[in-house]
Amino acid sequence: MTVLDAHAHLWTRASTPQPWIDPGSMAAIDRDFGVADLGEAQQAAGIDGALLVQSSNDLRETRDLLALVDGAAVRGVVGWVDLEGDVAQQLEELGGGAGEVPAGLVGIRHLAHQDPDPQWLGRPAVGRGLDALGDLGLPFDLVVLPAQLPLAAEVARAHPGTRFVLDHLGKPPLASGDLAAWRSDLAALGRLDNVVAKLSGLAIEGDWAGWTVDDLREPVEAALAAFGPSRLMFGSDWPLVRLTRGLDAWLEALRTLLGDLSGDERAAVFAGTAERTYLGGPHA
Repeated sequence: MTVLDAHAHLWTRASTPQPWIDPGSMAAIDRDFGVADLGEAQQAAGIDGALLVQSSNDLRETRDLLALVDGAAVRGVVGWVDLEGDVAQQLEELGGGAGEVPAGLVGIRHLAHQDPDPQWLGRPAVGRGLDALGDLGLPFDLVVLPAQLPLAAEVARAHPGTRFVLDHLGKPPLASGDLAAWRSDLAALGRLDNVVAKLSGLAIEGDWAGWTVDDLREPVEAALAAFGPSRLMFGSDWPLVRLTRGLDAWLEALRTLLGDLSGDERAAVFAGTAERTYLGGPHA
């Protein structure tokens, strides 16, 4: 079965600093990661390719990531543009023609969970940018904290012509163990036809070294109930997954948790949904 990783990161910290990395607790990712590192991890895990996702709200990083698209290890880039600015002009700066999406750019993301304004998604100027993405066929990745999920649903509802992708299932608060509000807010997003979600980055919300498959069962079952397999996609969150027992452990856990699905349903989660969402539009 084809496995397409819908959520991987690469960074060279001289050009794209990662100040959030703590050398003490995050030694496993306290270095640069390039395409060769990603390719080695993919080969070891049986992953056929990945989509790179921005880690900085910086047009220069997106330009650097686009240069790495090779149709093999790297299938495309979920990059960044300033949605409050001239989206078309920025896409031209990234190599697109007039009114066109640059080759390899398959989506846009903004680090809304880190933005100084927790209501950034709701700004009118951002809304105009989201509509511009919809006109271009570019999906927008939602990376939000649990408290921002209601706003994310409000925004997705207000922009039905734009496709939205919820990263990391909205970061369920596994450490607290109280998932009731998160489940309700996730279900509200799941009722919107223009939203899909990534099964990614879950273990990092709990016990990094000691998580078990059962720890992840409730959020995965909630995601299946909210979205169904045809609107879920696998993401490794590599290299951050190295902090949480590694890529093999995450893949094994997810295969176990999805074990009751049909072959077609598993194929959707592990490749089909990502291919349809990111690689099936006019920018493919």
